[in-house]
Amino acid sequence: MSDAPEVAEQAGRPVVTPVRVVIGLCLVAPFVAMLWVSSYSKIDPTFIGIPFFYWYQMLWVIISTGLTMIAYKLWQRDQRGRKTSASASAGGPR
Repeated sequence: MSDAPEVAEQAGRPVVTPVRVVIGLCLVAPFVAMLWVSSYSKIDPTFIGIPFFYWYQMLWVIISTGLTMIAYKLWQRDQRGRKTSASASAGGPR
């Protein structure tokens, strides 16, 4: 039963894991936030004289950077885990 994800991955089918779902959400969230224009197409509230429309978008630049870094680190950890589990199941060095 625990071999099912490994068999599916070896067969060329993608494996959906909770980590990969989180990675996908981290990468999709900025697109959804920026494409939903009606949520931020207003002037108030202003921040240090800058209308909401502008500072909201600039805030998402910072948030997007953070989410992309999180997704990248999760992807690295996922790949390292898959590589070590694949070598352990193949009888390679531990």
